[in-house]
Order: sequence, then structure tokens, then C-alpha cells
Amino acid sequence: MNGKTIVNDLTEGSVSAGLLNFAWPFMLSNLLQTLYNMVDMVIVGQYVGSVGLSAVSNAGQIQWMAMTIIMGLAGAGQTIISQYVGMRNREGLKKIIGTMFSVLALISLAETFLGVAFCEVLLRLINVPEEAMADAVSYSNCCFAGFFFIAGYNYSSATLRGEGDSKHPFLFIAISAVMNLVLDIIFVAIFRWGSWGAAFATVISQGFSFLTALVFLYRHRDSFGFDFRPASFIPQRAQLTALLRLGIPMWMQMFLVNLSKLFVSSYINAYGLVVSAVNGVGNKIAQVAMVVTNAFGTAGAAMIGQNFGAGKHDRIEKVVYMSLLWGGLYCAVLAAIMMLFPEQIFSLFNSEADVLAMSHVYAPIAALNIMGFALRQPMLSLCNGIGNARMSFIVGLIDGVVARVGLAMLFGLVFEMGIMGFWLGDICASFMPFVICGIYFWSGKWKKSGLAVAK
Repeated sequence: MNGKTIVNDLTEGSVSAGLLNFAWPFMLSNLLQTLYNMVDMVIVGQYVGSVGLSAVSNAGQIQWMAMTIIMGLAGAGQTIISQYVGMRNREGLKKIIGTMFSVLALISLAETFLGVAFCEVLLRLINVPEEAMADAVSYSNCCFAGFFFIAGYNYSSATLRGEGDSKHPFLFIAISAVMNLVLDIIFVAIFRWGSWGAAFATVISQGFSFLTALVFLYRHRDSFGFDFRPASFIPQRAQLTALLRLGIPMWMQMFLVNLSKLFVSSYINAYGLVVSAVNGVGNKIAQVAMVVTNAFGTAGAAMIGQNFGAGKHDRIEKVVYMSLLWGGLYCAVLAAIMMLFPEQIFSLFNSEADVLAMSHVYAPIAALNIMGFALRQPMLSLCNGIGNARMSFIVGLIDGVVARVGLAMLFGLVFEMGIMGFWLGDICASFMPFVICGIYFWSGKWKKSGLAVAK
């Protein structure tokens, strides 16, 4: 690239050192994000009880479903940006940034109106316990009202990640985490605003984080390759086509997986408030595994994108293997802790006797879920980094629709294993990305895949 730039070139130097140096700010970012997500659960669980846990957990799943299209297109934008960086194409970089910002801003605004209008319908479809319904609706409405700001952080950070900058997204999320902690205590513990207060704290903190990121990008517009002129936000045909061609399958992959999780959750919630609360705590525990595995996945996808754009396939293989090694070691330790101390871990979120008693039943499921993250994230980063849209869709279809729904119904209903069957079906399906993308990786066919953008 020509001119002054803050772009971090990930196509040179030691792969191991480069991956670690690029991933550690993501780990800290994920840790902070996980902590402030858990703060919602801990404070709500202690001050509102099982009703609050069930409400926040189930409403959070609806929010995540809405976020899948933002995450899919932002992930596609990151891949395209990283490939332009690897190709040293500064003009293409400018066009994809403007196109991505405009498209995602419009989508997030549309989802605000749709979310507020239909959140209660969606919550009833997944059988949210009636005792938690009012709290779940108020939590969802508040989050959807601020959806533009929540989504804004994601596509601002995707821009920086694609260019090889992992440190500034960490700083922005750090600001958000501190704000969220303080506001949660004020709104829920002091003002007693319940689940709505937790949602309001999230919207304010992530909104401030987004605005901080936007100011940073504007002040460094010359160095990262985007001038912020109104004309630069007009979507460009070639970049829009590439964004949609890659982003829609990535969105569908996440959408199908999360839709199947909502389907399984509807059966889990039917077992009552205690089971729903345990499931919600289990989802938060899984986020601890994602602190490291998602960091390597995000960093790995950016490194793979740049090296794929530069045609350096040997470095891509090293990225995948290093991610498997480090993520596997971390998750093995975490799974062992979960098996040894389930009640102590669950007591951080809720001290009700029924919830703590069921933690022992859930512990093996949690341990399997944790190990699944270590295996699937490196393989997904390969498919996302090279921009293989078809593979992303296949993974979502098999993982979400075929395996998760099919196995949950098989174990839970046909084999009459009850709640354990639904949990087990959900966990077994989560290993499908490792199997499918692993076969693709070791076959070497990915080396013949075309770039997500035209040279």
C-alpha cells in the first residue's frame, strides 16, 4: 500500500508470534465482553432471581438471532478488507469500508423496528416461562431500541480487525465493560429496575463504545484508508456484490445454528423455570471458553485472509494448527474445572438450592461444550478467512438444521432421555464444524478456492 498507514501486515514474520501478538488483545476484549455479559446475569440473578436469569438468557438468544446478519456481513467485510490488505489494494479497501458501513447501518435500523414489533411473539415461540415473560419482553425492547449502537461497534471493530489492528477494539470494549459494570450496579442493584435496567446499561455502554470507535476512525481516516466523505458511503456494485455473496452464507450459517438452538431451547424451557435458569447459566459458562477460542478464531481469520490474498498457503496451515493447540490446552483445563467444581461455579450466578443441585447434572454437558469450541473455531476461521461462502452455508445447514434438531429430537424424544437428551443433542451438533471443515482443510482443496474479491 502507498502512503501512511496503520495497517498491520500479517503476511510476514513468525506465524506463532504473529498469531499470539494479534490474538491477545482479542482475548482481553472477549474477556471484558464476557465479564460484562456475566455481570448482567450475576447481578440480575442475585437481585431478581430465577425469573431474571430466565428472562435475560432467553431474551439474549433473540438478540443474538438479530445480530447474526450484522455479524455475518461484518465478518464478510473483515475478510474482504484483509484480502485487500494482502493484495495492497488501497482503493478497493476504501470502497468496501464505505459499502459495509452503509449497508449495515440500514440493516440495523430496520431490525430495531422489527425487533420491537415482534419480540414478544418470538419469546412465546421458544416457550419462555410465563413468570419470566414480562421481564424478557422489557429486556428485548430496550436492547432493540438501541440496536443501532450495539451493532455499530461490531462493524467498526471489523474494519480495524481486517486491517490487522486488534489493540484499539480492545480499548473500546474496555471502556464499554467498565461502564456496563457501573451502570448495572446503579440500575439493577440500587434503582431496582430489574432486567430492563440490565438491558439499558448494555445499550448505553455499547453505544458509547461505538461512538468512541467512530471518533477514532474519523481522526485516523487518512492512515487507515477511508476519508468519511458522504460520497464514499455510496455502496459500490463490485464491493456490495462481494459483501453479499460472502456475507449472506456466513449469516445463514450463524442464523441456522442459532435458530436450531432456539428450537431446542423451546423444549428445554418447557421443563420449567429451574431448568431454564440452569440452561442460561450454562450459556454464560460457555462464553468463558470463547474468550480464548474466539480470539484465536478472529485473529486467525484476519491472518488467513491477508495470507490468502498474498498467496501464502503454508502460513495459513500454521495458523490453523497453532489455534488448535493453544485453544485445546485452554479448554481442557477449563473443562476439568467445570467437572470438579460445578456447584461453586453455578453459585456465582444463583444460590437457589434447585439450581445448584442441577449443576452436577449439567457439568458433563458443559465440559463437552467447552471442548467443542477448541475444535471448531480454528476450522471456521479457515473457511471465513479464505471467503468460502458455500462451505459456511453447508456448515450452518448440517450443524443447525440436520444435526442439532435431529439429534435433540432423537435423544430427547425417541430415546426418551428428557432434558439430558436435548442438551446432549445440542452439544453433539456443535462438533460438526470441526468434522466438515476439518475434512476440507486436510484435503487441501481450500488452496484452489478463489479470492472473495477480484484482483
